Amino acid sequence: MDFGLKNKVALVSAASKGLGKAIALELSREGALVAICARGEELLMKTRDEIEKETGNKVFAMKADITNYDDIKKFVKATRESLGPIDILVTNAGGPPAGEFFDFDDEDWQAAFELNLLSVIRLIREVAPDMKEKKWGRIINMTSISVKQPIANLILSNVIRAGVVGLTKSLSNDLARYNILVNSVAPGYIMTERVKNLVKANAEKEGISQDEILHRLTANTALGRVGNPPEIGAVVAFLASDRASYITGQTILVDGGMFKGLM
Repeated sequence: MDFGLKNKVALVSAASKGLGKAIALELSREGALVAICARGEELLMKTRDEIEKETGNKVFAMKADITNYDDIKKFVKATRESLGPIDILVTNAGGPPAGEFFDFDDEDWQAAFELNLLSVIRLIREVAPDMKEKKWGRIINMTSISVKQPIANLILSNVIRAGVVGLTKSLSNDLARYNILVNSVAPGYIMTERVKNLVKANAEKEGISQDEILHRLTANTALGRVGNPPEIGAVVAFLASDRASYITGQTILVDGGMFKGLM
């Protein structure tokens, strides 16, 4: 299926590894001109080279910390200069630390807010003018199944990511007149470094093996397994395309049937 993304400019944050990398790779496969950023420059440039080699399409990479507003502004400006006005924005970031309510102080909450909500607000603020001018755009915010079903020992993520869904729904109404579609993607357990670290943290907290934690996670999904990053990339590529032209304001679960609710 041709998603019609050839030569569309797509900006993906925190894309040197994990879900961000998988999303950037899939968009590049579909012909998009992709810009990626991350805090670690060496791994970022390696990822750029890997995607360019696999897809044959140009990838722009720049070291940037999305908790730093100046970095965001510089990254967006440099992307425009290198690839052109931005058509597609995927707001992605690593998650905050695992823990329960009394494990964290105000500084921890502030850091989680800046990483997983304020960064989204700032990225959209910088990129949306390009889309408004073109009367076309796709904004896809990466969240977590925790926005539908809170996850034990992830209080920071449970609370902060819910704000991204509120932002997504509000902006879908505000930006629809410009033909800008705004959606969220909420992965379940996907085999990334983040999930590996969460499995380790929960195993240590409960005094059991990591295999037992993994078994518990997969037992709660209809498909009985942890997902793979390319399965997220495929969903994001669809939402970024004209094939998804009547979908906005939604939170799309990609969780293997982990969520047990109706809505």
